[in-house]
Amino acid sequence: MIQNYRVMSLSPPASVAKNLERQGDPPFSLSPEVRTLLGCLALILVVLACYNPAAHNGFIKYLDDDLCITENSHVRAGLTWATVRWAFTTYEMSNWFPLTWLSHALDFQLFGLKPDGHHFVNVLLHALNAVLLYLFLQRSTGFRWRSLAVAAFFSLHPINVESVAWAAELKTVLSMLFFLLALHAYLWYVRRPSFLGYAAVAFSFALALLSKPQVITLPFLLILWDYWPLGRIGIARESSAGQKHVHTSWSWLLLEKVPLFLLSAASALVTIKAQKVGGALRSAADYSFGLRLETALLSYVGYLGKAIWPSKLVPFYPHPTKLYPLWQVSASLLLLILITALVVHAHEKRYLTVGWLWFLGTFVPMIGLVQVGAQGMADRYAYIPLIGLFLIVSWLSADTAQTIHLRSRWIAIAAVPVLLVLGILTYRQVGYWHDTESVWRRTLALTEGNYVAHDTMGIMLFDRGQTEEAAAEFRASLRIRPDDLPATEGLGTYEQGRGNLPGAIRLYEKVGTYAGNKNLRAAAYGNLGSAYRQLGELGQAKQYFEAALQLAPDQPLSMVGLGLIAQKNGDFPEAVRQYSHAMAVEPTDVGFLLLANALQQEGHAGEANAIVERVARFSPNIAEARKAANALLSGQ
Repeated sequence: MIQNYRVMSLSPPASVAKNLERQGDPPFSLSPEVRTLLGCLALILVVLACYNPAAHNGFIKYLDDDLCITENSHVRAGLTWATVRWAFTTYEMSNWFPLTWLSHALDFQLFGLKPDGHHFVNVLLHALNAVLLYLFLQRSTGFRWRSLAVAAFFSLHPINVESVAWAAELKTVLSMLFFLLALHAYLWYVRRPSFLGYAAVAFSFALALLSKPQVITLPFLLILWDYWPLGRIGIARESSAGQKHVHTSWSWLLLEKVPLFLLSAASALVTIKAQKVGGALRSAADYSFGLRLETALLSYVGYLGKAIWPSKLVPFYPHPTKLYPLWQVSASLLLLILITALVVHAHEKRYLTVGWLWFLGTFVPMIGLVQVGAQGMADRYAYIPLIGLFLIVSWLSADTAQTIHLRSRWIAIAAVPVLLVLGILTYRQVGYWHDTESVWRRTLALTEGNYVAHDTMGIMLFDRGQTEEAAAEFRASLRIRPDDLPATEGLGTYEQGRGNLPGAIRLYEKVGTYAGNKNLRAAAYGNLGSAYRQLGELGQAKQYFEAALQLAPDQPLSMVGLGLIAQKNGDFPEAVRQYSHAMAVEPTDVGFLLLANALQQEGHAGEANAIVERVARFSPNIAEARKAANALLSGQ
């Protein structure tokens, strides 16, 4: 017969915990509820203060903000049934996070292309996450100030800026919100076991997975939380929060999590499929397992280092292409073994085990053993894992203070300047995300061998018309990594612009042959179609445009290309259809002038004139737009 009992916990009983916390209380008396509320308000205020520069930041082009928001036709349609259907069926961005797509669509419906609204949503979610983390830890352990310290470190650590100040990372803060709600629901379930309580855990977890699969390790974390602080297995004693729980065995704790493990498995399978479809999943030919293992070891140590000394934070750290020096791998492995051994040795302090395994375990899906993309590590991956380290620091500091009979107020006094420094660093780091150029120039300044940063700078400069400077960036990228396909494509565009069409075609063909990413391959096919159209080989051009649209149905370049070919062949209705589709996806002055020209030739002079008048009224440079449209129509 299963009976309720007071379980074992190595944290002090609730009455003792409260007395210990009171050592640092002010002389005036405040109720526990008021103190908790003040802690929540303080967290919200510091987040708003430190992330205030985000309100003045723009979207970061060439870093997913364009693909997720500004140039995504589905998101820009707002919350419609068509958007809902697309969100649940698309593998866009080599992933499956329908709830995030719907959230982006809602933000666009509310704020349009004004970036401040999108950024402010991220900041508010981060503040709410900090509050939920604080309340969860306090409810779990009975310790108010320690819990507040963990939440404060989470709120203010600069490594989390990437997850908050980057509009496209809405998925990280949104999934964290539902992750924390699942943890709160789990406390409810543990203290009052019921089907409804468990359903709330599963539902919140499902929403978190639908936002971003980074939370896939939640069932493992719940088992850690069973071990400490909930103490759901052990001798009958009062837990640190003064709660009664049901006596359980380890086998039952595992069995209890089976539905959650099934959700994790389903999410993992869908994610792997999405990454394969999008070409983001890297093979052993790209990065050998030995290299991945070495990178994982050094990344763990790298995240530890950035947790302690958060400097040189950038959005992209390139994955190495060759094995590390033996001494680096050995030193990293020894450090991780040493920390693990110390944690095992101090097993009576269960929070050390939980915090360390939280840090190690939550990184597993993102540490690179299954490599996705070209990054070796990423600051955004640390959003959840570093909570384990913050927990260790907070609890160990408080326990050490008790051991040496140091009043807790002195710990608070020591923590304030640390948090102040972190807040200042966060404020500065948010400013570095002001615009596309500031992000990538800083990345180039702080990293070596960063071919992706050179690629992105090249694309940005090319779009500005600075073609020679762009070509220099592409060449710098190829000096670092000769097989870099985005740089190869960029040089192809440069050669095409110079009129060297055979040279451009050779470069585009290389990209189209070797690109695993379907979007990159589609871009190469679209560019090949454009080059062949300029050569007058319209049949070949049409084949490439159609191949590009099979891979990326909303690619404006290929739709405009097919429209130009149709117009050249006298098929004006088809030209109008292609131009109209292209303008629905990506409106441009040149595209609308092409549409007006096709409508004029089709015999719809009224519609054509209305479009030309509208373009003339709103275009920043109608003369340049006319010149570009005429060049395309003449086959250039």
